[in-house]
Amino acid sequence: MKFAIVFVALFGLALAAPAEEASIVRSISNVNADGYQFAVETSDGKAHSEEGQIKNPGSEDEAISVKGQYSYIGDDGVTYSVSYIADENGFQPQGAHLPVAPIA
Repeated sequence: MKFAIVFVALFGLALAAPAEEASIVRSISNVNADGYQFAVETSDGKAHSEEGQIKNPGSEDEAISVKGQYSYIGDDGVTYSVSYIADENGFQPQGAHLPVAPIA
């Protein structure tokens, strides 16, 4: 019983330990009336870039179309990358580590 109490206490301390903070090493953004672009990279290996454009401006079908990508280094040391499109058909991610739905 004492072991369990000590184990839980040590586990709680490990979870409460402050995480290493990352800093931004690159940041670019451009916003205008027709859309936007941004890119950001952090010191811990994360990166995210995206651009969005308005489709059919001023019409009843006006919508935004977005494409982008992000990557990060997993706990296993592998870099994971995802590219995506988000438009009137929904969010459509692609990545080597993501499952693919079977073709019906």
